[in-house]
Amino acid sequence: MKHVTRILDLGPEGVEAVLAQAAAWKQQDPGAIFAGKLLGMVFFNPSLRTRTSFEAVMLRAGGHAIVLDVGSGVWKLEDRPGAVMNADRAEHIKEAAPVLSRFVNMLGVRTFSQGGGDAEDEVDPVINAFRKWATVPVVSMESAREHPCQGLADVLTLRETFGTTRKLPVTLTWAPHIKPLPKAVPNSFLLSAAAAGCEVRVAHPPGFELHPAVRAEAEAYAKATGGSITYTHDQEEALAGSRAVYAKSWGPSAESAFTPADVATLLASYSGWMPTRRHMAQAAKDAAFLHCLPVRRNVEVSDEVLDHPSSRVVDEAGNRYHVQRALLNWMRFA
Repeated sequence: MKHVTRILDLGPEGVEAVLAQAAAWKQQDPGAIFAGKLLGMVFFNPSLRTRTSFEAVMLRAGGHAIVLDVGSGVWKLEDRPGAVMNADRAEHIKEAAPVLSRFVNMLGVRTFSQGGGDAEDEVDPVINAFRKWATVPVVSMESAREHPCQGLADVLTLRETFGTTRKLPVTLTWAPHIKPLPKAVPNSFLLSAAAAGCEVRVAHPPGFELHPAVRAEAEAYAKATGGSITYTHDQEEALAGSRAVYAKSWGPSAESAFTPADVATLLASYSGWMPTRRHMAQAAKDAAFLHCLPVRRNVEVSDEVLDHPSSRVVDEAGNRYHVQRALLNWMRFA
């Protein structure tokens, strides 16, 4: 039984297999490959692209998706071992996951960071509870640590744009926001790009470091695939000559000394990191722009970048469908 809740579940070989299948099936539809199969989708948090793309995958391939919104028509779920359940969480994942497994062939789970900090996000408690107690494969629709389907779609988009990702110089740049955001998306782009052999430049202000375990994992993938990773606090240095610019906001690291009261002021102080055409001009002439969406226009990214012909954000979102279909097939429905 294969779970995929992190890039580690695939490794570079699995990433290559899924991307190759996604690209092939994008050219020639495989038909009703999931006929008679059910995907249970458990949402702890909102979704637009993820929910629609997974439902579309199942319906177009002859299967069906059952959507469950936790706390809205479905009991609030507890994940903590040994919890005294005397508050608003009426059911434990220890029961919910195996019960749902009796009804469906696979479970998808979407659960954001609960705001407990980098150490808790690294543990990824909710999705790992589903991995532990489910008796069917579990696929991540984003968790506290990673968003693997997004990372796969990002790499597929790069390959469609440039033909290859081997030694492709790409920049992951921090961007400003009105609030601190989780690190799942930047983590997944870094891990996926490294697993695909990119030369990744990561640019962020001081105090916004990604978790050491994520950085170490990405370094291992880069070593295995002939890629590389560099980190800098100089955005212009990271952009110079880059073939692709991936912008995403994320919150301060656990290593920083910032308090919650500092964060709003801190984020505003780095407003100059918002990608504009001036920033894109520092990259290669054919540089593509990527972002996972949703995006706050003229806060996180300027209109002139999002609306420019070099923007691939809609193509990138569309590729979620193709990589998820290939990924579910790779996992093999129970």
